Amino acid sequence: MTKEECRFSVIMAVYEKARELEESLPDFLTQAYEPGYEVIVVDESSTDDTEDVLKLFKQEHPQLYTTFLPKPNLNITRRRLALSIGVKAAKNEWVIFTDINAKPTSSEWLKELAEFINGSSEVILGYFRKKGTKLQIFDEVWEANRQIRKAERKRADGHEGKRLKYLRGKYDFIVVRRDHAHDLLKFFEQDISLRRLLGLRLSIMCHNLC
Repeated sequence: MTKEECRFSVIMAVYEKARELEESLPDFLTQAYEPGYEVIVVDESSTDDTEDVLKLFKQEHPQLYTTFLPKPNLNITRRRLALSIGVKAAKNEWVIFTDINAKPTSSEWLKELAEFINGSSEVILGYFRKKGTKLQIFDEVWEANRQIRKAERKRADGHEGKRLKYLRGKYDFIVVRRDHAHDLLKFFEQDISLRRLLGLRLSIMCHNLC
């Protein structure tokens, strides 16, 4: 597949994020990317104005697709399930998992990202920075498990935090082949002991310093 044929499905799960959607969703929907892309928003049964905000955006942006996760059982991994629903709805070969608070810093984000897509890589972790986007490229899904398990663990604070993001493995988005997306989602919302968490933090910092 050539870079001109590379298409993306940007997937995010939201809950009670009406204000954040109004502020940041336009940055995802106005990408200057000729091959085409879609944005899939999975609403986790929000009770604020999320549904109405999404309806308004859909009127002007045909590349926006919305779906929802019914009120979840608190005992299940709701974020993983919501993103899995997004993957099932995705039409393109590459999916991007991100957060509404991690908005792109450029309208050419997807164009720049496509330059790094090749036949051997399966996963890319991306970090938005003032001077552009920094990428970590992995040939296999399991190679990115440390960063993902730490960032997406149960009771984690998601993608928040700006200082030393790369060093700490606090990425803003994940790019993965759609065929491998469900394998990657297995690293989400795991129970990680404090001792194991400290080990992951040290391991990630050492790896990213190299």
